[in-house]
Amino acid sequence: MNKHNFAMTKQLGSRVLLAASLFLTALAAQAQIGIEAVSGSIQSGVEVVRIDLSEPLAAVPAGFSIQSPARVALDFPGVKNAMGRSTIDINRGNLRSVNVVQAGDRTRVVLNLKQATPYRTQLQGKSLLVVLDAVVSGSPTASVAPVFAENLSRDMSPLKDLDFRRGEEGSGRIVVALTNNQVGVDIRQQGQSLVVEFMKSTLPEGLRRRLDVTDFGTPVQTVTTFQTGDRVRMVIEPKGQWVHSAYQTDEQFVIEVKPVKVDPTKLTQGPGYTGQKLSLNFQNIEVRSLLQVIADFTNFNIITSDSVTGGVTLRLQDVPWDQALDIILQAKGLGMRKTDNVIWIAPKDEILAKEKLELESKVSVLNLEPVRTQSFQMNYAKADEVAKQLTGAGGGEKSAGRTLSQRGSATADARTNQLFVTDVPSRLEQVQKLISQLDVAVRQVMIEVRIVEANDTFGKSLGVKLGASDVRANRGGDGGYQLAGNNRVAFGTSYSDAVASSGAGGLVNTSGNFVNLPASVLGSGLATAPAFAVSIFNAVANRFLNLEISALEADSKGRVVSSPRVITADGKKASITQGEQIPYSSCIAGAGGGTTCTPLFKDAALKLEVTPQITPEGTIIMDLDVSKDSRGADTTAGPAINRKNVITQVLVDNGGTVVIGGIFELTELNDENKVPVLGDLPGVGNFFKNRSRTQVKKELLVFVTPRIITDNSGAR
Repeated sequence: MNKHNFAMTKQLGSRVLLAASLFLTALAAQAQIGIEAVSGSIQSGVEVVRIDLSEPLAAVPAGFSIQSPARVALDFPGVKNAMGRSTIDINRGNLRSVNVVQAGDRTRVVLNLKQATPYRTQLQGKSLLVVLDAVVSGSPTASVAPVFAENLSRDMSPLKDLDFRRGEEGSGRIVVALTNNQVGVDIRQQGQSLVVEFMKSTLPEGLRRRLDVTDFGTPVQTVTTFQTGDRVRMVIEPKGQWVHSAYQTDEQFVIEVKPVKVDPTKLTQGPGYTGQKLSLNFQNIEVRSLLQVIADFTNFNIITSDSVTGGVTLRLQDVPWDQALDIILQAKGLGMRKTDNVIWIAPKDEILAKEKLELESKVSVLNLEPVRTQSFQMNYAKADEVAKQLTGAGGGEKSAGRTLSQRGSATADARTNQLFVTDVPSRLEQVQKLISQLDVAVRQVMIEVRIVEANDTFGKSLGVKLGASDVRANRGGDGGYQLAGNNRVAFGTSYSDAVASSGAGGLVNTSGNFVNLPASVLGSGLATAPAFAVSIFNAVANRFLNLEISALEADSKGRVVSSPRVITADGKKASITQGEQIPYSSCIAGAGGGTTCTPLFKDAALKLEVTPQITPEGTIIMDLDVSKDSRGADTTAGPAINRKNVITQVLVDNGGTVVIGGIFELTELNDENKVPVLGDLPGVGNFFKNRSRTQVKKELLVFVTPRIITDNSGAR
């Protein structure tokens, strides 16, 4: 009884948990907006598709249209499919059916139309109305264009920017910056061109140009943008086989053109399985009969080997026909080879045996086929280098990278730059194609470097000389002299000048100065500093008092610009050097007491080494080594070298300038010399000291500008 009660309690708990989880799931599903119904009707000759939702939408969903097949797609973020089915057949007017596909928290509604036509969307309560314009009979379908955004404003909006980029897998992306996200955009294909029109828009003068983007390696060759009436028209010219897509994110509109890679051995082109869908439901049907059914459906010519037998039972619903054929072949161990619109089906072992036999026969024919010799005139490449590439860098007959057969050989004539190749005719055709790709003119690049050295030096110095002379010992007739006259004051530019102007019968000894702190000589090229001197003479005491004040201020600014430039081919290293070799001696003492001196040299030069590489986008990658050396101070081991060097790798646009390096150096010096105690006195202390201040600024910048040379005119 207890076990029974425990089991019932456990079962009741499980039911409660299940009910709670179902309730929470229902609440979560109820919180998300769902599409409940889709219907189509014709009102006053206009087709209207009504999409009913559980809750009203906050904004009109984004959408786009496709010309072939004619479709209109609307994306509903945060909305689920609550109808329980994904396809609604309408077959009324221009509308065939509606597909409602949910992926995660996003649902896409696709309107399958009979003919492409513009559309408008409008919110009405909990419903979204999609109004399809009437199809005008006789109008070309090429005029129908996808609408990415309704132009709600009648004012003209200028385009902000236009850019081209290379995307993944070689796709070309044209990125247009719009003023707002309400600009109407029409896109259509006209012949081999793609035409994009921006409604109610203007194009600034700086964007009215033709972009040549062939160097990017995408299907897009040129992009031409111009103003036409009240709209801006962009004409995109791709080449080859391509597909395009367009999308808009906020104020950015992107057109992407992707190349289509054609695989001749594939049943249908494109990623995955892209064939038309079919349904197969057979019970024990012969494989040969089933292959005949697929051949009738696809209009392919299918050849079945006699060894293909047996039956198969299968049920496939809405499966691409190429996937269905692949499933049948895998189930029966069969293989397939496709040539144009003919498919040969046989067991895999039979196909491999036949291909092996064909390859062996080709090798036998290659060994027996007569050889012949053909000459090739090299225009840009060197014949000996091409010969090494054809023979696998001079290796043996089985060396890696060899283009010629085992019986083939290549001989280069350096005098005429001709290449003589001996091989079978089939290999000679391959050699001719290879040489046409190798013997081409290599693009050249001019690299210009500017090395700017700026020096700014400022200095200021102030000093004094203070002294006195006593000439009383010179009174009388001891061969000396006595200054005559009254008390006087004399001025000059130095001691000697001031005393000479006050003396009588000659100069007075002025060496008796007890303060000798003149202005310091700065590095300005001046030997002495300007001075002001005064001499005071007392006739009674026969004494001199001398004072000299000297001051100096120097300001020097200089700039040295070095601009080496060099032209080289793409991928080739170039170097240019200009400077001097400084001689010095290296002496070694010999064993016998003699000294042997050897003259040596040091380089002090401006040097540029660069290896450029042009990218498919038209930019330039450079490996740079720039140096600017000069002579420094002399030492016992020889002269020193002041080095300035930068080694780097940089990516620069064609014609652009970039600063690859710089050095800034600032030196500040403040010196003061004074007499102890006296130099610290206020005011008077300035007569017992000298002061100097020096400031030196040095700056080094290195600029690089590469340019791709597009003609033979060379650099200007």
